[in-house]
Amino acid sequence: MLPRTPSFRLDGKRAVVIGGSRGIGLGCAVALAEEGANVTIVARSKDQVFETVNKMKSEGFSVSGVPMDVTNIDSVNNLMNEFYDIDILVNSAGISRHTPTVDTTVADFDDVMSVNVKSAYFLAQSAAKKMIAKGVGGSIIQISSQMAYVGGIDRAVYCGTKHAIEGINKSMAIEFGPHKIRINSICPTFIKTPFTESTFKDPDKVKWIESKIKLRRVGEVEDIMGAVKFLASDVSSMVTGSSILIDGGWTAG
Repeated sequence: MLPRTPSFRLDGKRAVVIGGSRGIGLGCAVALAEEGANVTIVARSKDQVFETVNKMKSEGFSVSGVPMDVTNIDSVNNLMNEFYDIDILVNSAGISRHTPTVDTTVADFDDVMSVNVKSAYFLAQSAAKKMIAKGVGGSIIQISSQMAYVGGIDRAVYCGTKHAIEGINKSMAIEFGPHKIRINSICPTFIKTPFTESTFKDPDKVKWIESKIKLRRVGEVEDIMGAVKFLASDVSSMVTGSSILIDGGWTAG
């Protein structure tokens, strides 16, 4: 008998997408919904959450929304414990405060760490608890960055948070593996989103970015969507504690 490719389909699966109302998170939400997942979008802005939900519903997707600040760990735990039988978690929440190291303030350091590391850690923890209780495994996907593998000028704090995610994922993969829970990251280069809009308005920064990307173009949200489907589905059933670099060759050298 010939081997057959496992399915990308996610019918009957519950997916929660943090930061799913715009940018990369929105791309992730749509990608999962396209494969039949029941998607819940979580983001801070109530207006953006429900605007996105309505747009996706108009396309026939199964989707709901919850406005929430993911830095509130009690709210995170309540989200997982009281509402959702979760199979897939995608965490696309993230912030940056790009400054020279000598100018970094304690407030900026704490803000970036709170969103990019602390909330990411406890989101994964809370989702894993639900998946363990359910007993059928699951997939946790952290949207990280190419900066998890390299350094960057004015980005010491941001890079530190992304390096941290890779270490956390590897340790969690060891602990979660016996429960058939996989945890991985996606590490994009600069993607055209509202998050990077100010960067792309600076011609010098655009020139620097394009000089680093070997494919000589910046990323689009669509460049991320296939990787999310891969990591969420049975196609990647043997992949955990790993990352997918979508960086156009930035980190190749």
